[in-house]
Amino acid sequence: MNLKELGDLDLVEIAGDRPEAFGELYERHVSRIYSYIYYRTGNHHDAEDLTARVFVRALRHVENFEDKGVPFTAWLYRIAHNLVANWHRDRSRRPVIPLEKHVAVSEISDHPETEAIAIEQNELLLKAIRRLPEDRQTLLILKFVERMSNAEIGDVMGRTEGAIKSLYHRTLNALRDEVKKIGSEMEGS
Repeated sequence: MNLKELGDLDLVEIAGDRPEAFGELYERHVSRIYSYIYYRTGNHHDAEDLTARVFVRALRHVENFEDKGVPFTAWLYRIAHNLVANWHRDRSRRPVIPLEKHVAVSEISDHPETEAIAIEQNELLLKAIRRLPEDRQTLLILKFVERMSNAEIGDVMGRTEGAIKSLYHRTLNALRDEVKKIGSEMEGS
């Protein structure tokens, strides 16, 4: 039996007896889960650690997975969401202060000033996104990084497609307000 030809739910069913089936699930989804976690944490090392934890937890509980009509990936994203929420909560109790802040500008760029402005704008946008509530951060990551449809996002977040559309509209307005607020804070300092 070629595992690559099986769907996720078929792999889940046999993963308890055949570890290579869970390995196939891991290979299919690890990069998307890592990407989601990275955008929520902003740190490669933490994202790697939390991604590993997601799959360890999923492996431990794969036999308890129930097909409720949502994709297996929605279950993985929920595990990732919970671990990231715990990570943020723990960090707020013990804040980490970076020793240095590096902004890398490509040395081979013909226009390093343009690249520096683009990096600054990206940092401003990420800062604004990180000020949003967790559900709105999750929505933006799933929409723009993972390129999921509103229906798929609804599956992951446990909401209807209509609720996701409404949340998306409110999120974009809140993000615009946060960017303006950060911009005015920067001008005032």
